[in-house]
Amino acid sequence: MAEKVTPGPVSNANGVREAVCVHTKKIYSSCRDKDCIEDLRFYPTQSAQSVLANAQGIRGGSAELLYTFVDVEPVNFNRGYYTVDMRFYYKITLQALNGSTRYTEVAGLATFGKRVILCGGESGPKIFSSEPVADELDVQLDLTADLPTAYVEVVDPLLLSASFVDNCHYVPGVLTGVPEGILAAFDEPLILDESQSRRVCVSLGQFSIVRLERDTQLLIPVYDYCIPTEECMVAGIGNTEDPCSLFADVEFPVDSFFPSDTVCENGLGGSSCGCNR
Repeated sequence: MAEKVTPGPVSNANGVREAVCVHTKKIYSSCRDKDCIEDLRFYPTQSAQSVLANAQGIRGGSAELLYTFVDVEPVNFNRGYYTVDMRFYYKITLQALNGSTRYTEVAGLATFGKRVILCGGESGPKIFSSEPVADELDVQLDLTADLPTAYVEVVDPLLLSASFVDNCHYVPGVLTGVPEGILAAFDEPLILDESQSRRVCVSLGQFSIVRLERDTQLLIPVYDYCIPTEECMVAGIGNTEDPCSLFADVEFPVDSFFPSDTVCENGLGGSSCGCNR
């Protein structure tokens, strides 16, 4: 059996100087998802609803993820496992067609919820900590709850489609409990009830990564201290170097003047035909 490594200097280990203990967060489990979210209810602003009432058609625009609310709860029938509940709020911008070529941009809200189950381990000790505050009393932190921390990484979704329909999925008839911070992201009030004369549904494509982490102590190898190798460049007032000489070292931004065709070369989903079906 190999000898157990303890904190301290290490010899004959491919350049490793010593082994040190660090306090960090360990990822216990994680998962990734590719969600195709169909027929989400679109809740328009007041002015957007008046435009949609007389629109001859509608087409896609863009989708922006405003916020994700995350909650972690233990699974009763399986120790060490936890449910991660997520509620996503999106700001949707669509194009309402008023004629053959004319359109008006309209904005609104869409929301989507999902749940995953991940392993987060168990922790027994009661943990207390403090948050240092300059010139004030330190804030005492009670970390006794035996729950891991959930992290959700999401990029802005793709707006796949938008259409006028009678019924939408995944949303209640009346949307309630929208946080004030979400409502504040719109320039005017949203219409969240059933009084709409025309309903719009949107479909989104979303990529996300979910993980559960816990505080822990790990023994890691150390090669050396992290010392910067680049020298600081003095800029602004007091810089004695010729500014034109500095500018001469800056490469011409060719990519900023010409459109990139990388996306076209790679294709949708790695398929050159752009179909991937």
